[in-house]
Amino acid sequence: MSVLVHLVAALQAAPVESLPAAASPAAEHANFSMWESIRNASLPVWLVLGLLLLGSIASWVIIFLKQGVLGGAARAAEAFEEKFWSGADLTHLYREATERNRVTTGTEAIFEAGFREFSRLRQRKGMDPRTQLEGAQRGMRAQLAREVDALENHLEFLASVGSISPYVGLFGTVWGIMGTFQDIAHRQSAGIADVAPGISEALIATAMGLFAAIPAVWAYNRFATKVERLNVRYEAFAEEFSSILQRQAHVDEP
Repeated sequence: MSVLVHLVAALQAAPVESLPAAASPAAEHANFSMWESIRNASLPVWLVLGLLLLGSIASWVIIFLKQGVLGGAARAAEAFEEKFWSGADLTHLYREATERNRVTTGTEAIFEAGFREFSRLRQRKGMDPRTQLEGAQRGMRAQLAREVDALENHLEFLASVGSISPYVGLFGTVWGIMGTFQDIAHRQSAGIADVAPGISEALIATAMGLFAAIPAVWAYNRFATKVERLNVRYEAFAEEFSSILQRQAHVDEP
């Protein structure tokens, strides 16, 4: 902001006779249009705008993909829990989860990992119920961590775009203002029409940085909340399933 203040002060101190003749409204609109400023931007500002544009496009692709993934994970968890708590046989549910090498996710994958380890340990002779339960819990914790890690995939990119883009745009702004000051230094005097393209170029870089950052920050916060809710849901299911396996282990105990 201090740079802009000094620039305005320099323009106010410029001799009146140095100011060019007033242009027509149509000419001013053409000279100060956004697309004209972008077309006449310097190479560093072009690189900044291109980098921000790529980051914005990648962010929107991730946003649409993650929206579908997280929505599907929530629906799958609800469907499996409804089936699980309807009183279905655990062995039957396990066979459904493992049939035809079907890929399972979410609560179904946690159930499969826990019940598989529980069944494997129960077949061993002399294995006490506590060891069976601990093995099932370890299997569920490992699978839960993998499920949450898959849900968090690419969220760090959104966080990076949201935090870095304003600074990248600020770099373009500073470069544009530096170029404007260099133009003023090469002239005896300068008017608004001479420095306006550089200022416009600088402000467009800032606007582009905000355009890339705001959706990324919003999406990251939204998706991080959804992942946390699913994580809590997975942990609650794992705890409840552990209680069922504990009762099952003591029932089967000789």
